[in-house]
Amino acid sequence: MSDRARFDDAVRALSTPGDLRADLCSPFLSVLPVTGVSISVLGGIAGPGTICASDRRASRLDELQFDLGEGPCWQALASRRPVLTEDIRHKTACDAWPALVGALGDERIMGVFAFPLALGAVGIGAVDLYTERPARLDDGEVADAVALAGFAVWHVLHRVLDDHRSQEDSNEEEPASSRREFHQATGMVLAQMGIQASDAALLIRAHAFSTGRTVVEVSRDVVDRRLVFSEEMP
Repeated sequence: MSDRARFDDAVRALSTPGDLRADLCSPFLSVLPVTGVSISVLGGIAGPGTICASDRRASRLDELQFDLGEGPCWQALASRRPVLTEDIRHKTACDAWPALVGALGDERIMGVFAFPLALGAVGIGAVDLYTERPARLDDGEVADAVALAGFAVWHVLHRVLDDHRSQEDSNEEEPASSRREFHQATGMVLAQMGIQASDAALLIRAHAFSTGRTVVEVSRDVVDRRLVFSEEMP
């Protein structure tokens, strides 16, 4: 199978709605020259957590970054840019994330590549890729990883909001005015992002989840133009 055919298969796997527990890591492994993959959420009411990990080392890399509050995944989400580290034990990485590098010890994790999961103003998490030896991704591979992350972010959103949404729906019915604000805000986000209404509603809920606010509060900010979803967070 050609590289392009593998990429097309990976895109289809991440584009097809399905089981909320479907494996999101395999499409990255099938396309990119890496040893392991993890996908995480960073923040929200429940705090950081791993959505999926291809192996023990990938899971360990996530756990250390969560516990220490530093590392490529945090930097990728904060900057909204890929963080490409050919050798995490190189001085540059040691200076940037000293606690993480020290905690990795003898783990066979060398190259680390983190890609942000974000939609407009909503920061969700990151995709972390690692290699057992120092390595680099070429421009085409970076572009492929960015593209796959763009598809994966919607699956991650649905997954992390599933339980939260069920709890929200079980609460007392909101006043009609609040529902109107939510629907008005949904229409505004739809126009800002050029997406479907269901995805716009999901983004509003995701922003509320990630910032610890209510859907009504976020909707009011959108309607009053204090929050614009097409605008990148700094």
